[in-house]
Amino acid sequence: MIVTTGFEVQDREIGQYLGVVRGIVVRATGIGRGIVGGLKAIGGGNIEEWSQVCEAARMEAFNRMVHHAHHVGADAVIGMRYDATEFSQGATEVLAYGTAVKLK
Repeated sequence: MIVTTGFEVQDREIGQYLGVVRGIVVRATGIGRGIVGGLKAIGGGNIEEWSQVCEAARMEAFNRMVHHAHHVGADAVIGMRYDATEFSQGATEVLAYGTAVKLK
C-alpha cells in the first residue's frame, strides 16, 4: 500500500477517489510509565517512556488506516495526516487519516 502525505503518487495517475479512510486509537500511558514520565517531566527534556506510548499509538492508528484502505479496495492513500486529542489526563486519541485512491 502506497501512503503519502502528498496529493499525488509519482509517475502514477489517480483513476478514482474512494473517500476518506482512517484509523483511530485511544491510548493511556499506564501507571508505571505515567509515574516515571511525570518524574522525568520535572527535570525537562525528552521523556522516552511517553515517546514510546505515542509512537505505538501512531503506528497502530496508521496500520488501522491502511487496513481500512485495503477494505475499500484502495491502491494508495494520499494526503495522509495524523491528529491527536487528549480526552483526559493520560488518555489521548490518535487519528491517522487520508484519501483512499485507485491508481491507473
